[in-house]
Amino acid sequence: MGIKEVDPEVYAAIQGELARERNNLELIASENFASTSVLEAQGSLMQNKYAEGYPHRRYYGGCEFMDRVEELAISRAKKLFGAEHINVQPLSGVPANMAAYFALANFGDTIMGLALPHGGHLSHGHGVSFSGRWFKVIHYQVDPETELIDYDTLLKLAREEHPKIIVAGASAYPRTIYFDKFKEICDDVGAYLVADIAHIAGLVATKLHPSPVPYADIVTTTTHKTLRGPRSAIIMCKEKWAKDVDKWVFPGIHGGPHMHTIAAKAVCLKEALQPEFKEYQSQILRNAKTMEFELKRLGYRLVAGGTDTHLLLVDLRNKNITGKDAEEVLGKAGITVNRNTIPYDPQKPFIASGMRIGVPAVTTRGMCEPEMKKICELIDEVLTNPENKKIIDKVAKEVIELCSAFPVYASLV
Repeated sequence: MGIKEVDPEVYAAIQGELARERNNLELIASENFASTSVLEAQGSLMQNKYAEGYPHRRYYGGCEFMDRVEELAISRAKKLFGAEHINVQPLSGVPANMAAYFALANFGDTIMGLALPHGGHLSHGHGVSFSGRWFKVIHYQVDPETELIDYDTLLKLAREEHPKIIVAGASAYPRTIYFDKFKEICDDVGAYLVADIAHIAGLVATKLHPSPVPYADIVTTTTHKTLRGPRSAIIMCKEKWAKDVDKWVFPGIHGGPHMHTIAAKAVCLKEALQPEFKEYQSQILRNAKTMEFELKRLGYRLVAGGTDTHLLLVDLRNKNITGKDAEEVLGKAGITVNRNTIPYDPQKPFIASGMRIGVPAVTTRGMCEPEMKKICELIDEVLTNPENKKIIDKVAKEVIELCSAFPVYASLV
């Protein structure tokens, strides 16, 4: 029997999510629509098998096909990113970062990461994360005027603090990250460089954003977001760190790898090697730039002046609405965004003064520049009239019409 008969409650939730994804504009920068091929691999019987260890060095018998699929994922990732060594077993981005830090540093060592309110990530040293609890953390910030990373200021701070690791990466930083400059700073102070490219992996893979692979000791990334694969992660590193990284992934942090997810990673990496994937990433950049232009035209202030990537960070203070309220009212209109702090935000994180917008998912649907212009107009119509139910309902209908013109998962039932 199928899930509909076995568990109608879970089936109903899945159908509800399918309808939501079909009929809403997904503008959360860290989300995307995996292909049906990726979904098929993710939901395959590969999930039945324990495969602790690594290819041809397993602690269980019957792993010949597990070895094959893991080797495919590794070889494709190497071809895509040009890394010396790759581990495809991390379950998600945070444990990937955990393994990277542990491979290079000891508990209590100093690490430097971009502060969360300035675009960083929890795992880059925030106090509620393992990274903030198990290491001494020094946060660097963006410049108050430009809202960009100031590499001269970063160098000065690194010389004062002598970190063991400097983390280069972000979850809400819309501009180019210059990994070569990070490498120069690390060499100056004798630090290791860990690059977290979770958000920009698809752009890096297609050479539309500078790659950290030539510079960083270890590179981590999730495999969804711009890479458009399953919710998981991979680690890339110099060959000299291969044994340390592998030991920290298994047996250090993980037990049996999720082989169905590794199979899905292999599929997404093959998709990313196709010529059309670069065109997809190029369209992401065109769409983001179109949204930058339109939002500015509509009177919105963009953090750092705009974007070089797939995301935009919008300062809502001049619109007299908080990030929390903007997220809620746009959600009523079928437009999914997330509240986000802005640099030097006067609001608490749960409220926030900004919202983060990303274009990977709508680009996957096939939407281009004209649709980005329309989406910005719809956003503005809602945020300008947050108490007007008639306008919100009207926009909700327009959202459904727009989504129906660019269907997603039409074959799923």
